Amino acid sequence: MKRLFDLIKNKFFLVTVAFVIWMIFFDKNDLFSQYEYHQQLDKLKQEQIFYKTETEKVNKDLGELTSDKTKLEKFAREKYLMKKDNEDIFVIVHEKKK
Repeated sequence: MKRLFDLIKNKFFLVTVAFVIWMIFFDKNDLFSQYEYHQQLDKLKQEQIFYKTETEKVNKDLGELTSDKTKLEKFAREKYLMKKDNEDIFVIVHEKKK
């Protein structure tokens, strides 16, 4: 018991404990902030992967559209409902089941 009391009275021990408590709970880089930063980093990595795959798809489509006139025509018809003068366009919308 006396040894524990001596340890608590030791100024180096008290300063070390105060420093550890400060770093864990009160510093701007405390444990909670580090956890939030880690979660944010994971989210940003997932977004980066998503946007890379989307960019690859768009670049592939762009390459196909600039090289093949029939695909460009198909794209214009499907996305922008463009048509030739002697054509009619019918848009079929499928309703989602609830």
